[in-house]
Amino acid sequence: MQIKPLKKGLVYRSTGSRYAVESEGDFYTCRIKGKMRLQGIQSTNPVAVGDHVFFEVVEDAEKREGNITKIEKRKNYIVRKSVNLSKQTHIIASNIDQVFLMVTLNNPPTFPAFIDRFLVTAEAYHIPAILLFNKIDSYTESELEDLRNLKRVYDGIGYQTLEISAKTGLHIKTVRTLMKNKIAMISGHSGVGKSTLINSVDPDLNLKTASISEQHQQGTHTTTFAEMYALQDGIKIIDTPGIKGFGVVDMAPEEIGTYFPEFLKRKTACKFNNCLHQNEPQCAVLAGVQEGTISQSRHESYLQLLAGDNPYRM
Repeated sequence: MQIKPLKKGLVYRSTGSRYAVESEGDFYTCRIKGKMRLQGIQSTNPVAVGDHVFFEVVEDAEKREGNITKIEKRKNYIVRKSVNLSKQTHIIASNIDQVFLMVTLNNPPTFPAFIDRFLVTAEAYHIPAILLFNKIDSYTESELEDLRNLKRVYDGIGYQTLEISAKTGLHIKTVRTLMKNKIAMISGHSGVGKSTLINSVDPDLNLKTASISEQHQQGTHTTTFAEMYALQDGIKIIDTPGIKGFGVVDMAPEEIGTYFPEFLKRKTACKFNNCLHQNEPQCAVLAGVQEGTISQSRHESYLQLLAGDNPYRM
């Protein structure tokens, strides 16, 4: 067995202990060298999809295998904190240009608190977020109105939103245009249509999809690990496992409000510089909630984050 000089590559898939790394058009199955676990990376997965890594190639018959020895500094990354193991964090993906959060009104339901926690995390890591309201073809008129009321909340804040149907292809060309020459992460609950969306963007991939459990209105996990796909037009899509709960990483109380753009705009109008927008006198954010220019659901999400609650568990 012979060790060759280091190669540089991009992590396309993470399955826990093994990583698929692309380098100069070839894929290698890599493991982490033990030393890397001692470098102070506080997460359940030291290496994530999207990481640029250096690895040493191990020549063994026809196998392409290697040992990852170093991770390049990340441009950004997005993590979630386990809602069960509060001290555990998991890096979902790194070096992301944009993230698409898929939202469905039902089948399965996506609650505003979940959306807000996700957006707060994206804001904290400086990753542009786009909301895709999927399954637009399946709703009744009443349900469409409910969905559009929710959509208007985020339109009003300034987030880019789009009504789509991954199943019928509605507005998928627009989504594809947004993805050109970028690394995009797709996220959302199991069953919202992530794999169907990716198949619509590039039918040649033919990713496995599954139906919703009628009993629990939840999706079955068709994606069990994060994986990146390289498409035409410079598109790279990171598909992620369905997320049931999304606990944000530790943030100081005074920091949380800065990740709500509509709060941040009004903060200077609050009487107190350290206003936490709870029950303080002459709070511009509370005034906005009362007059209807700030969504009550957004303020409720903020208060839950401030209290450290996880009320949206599915």
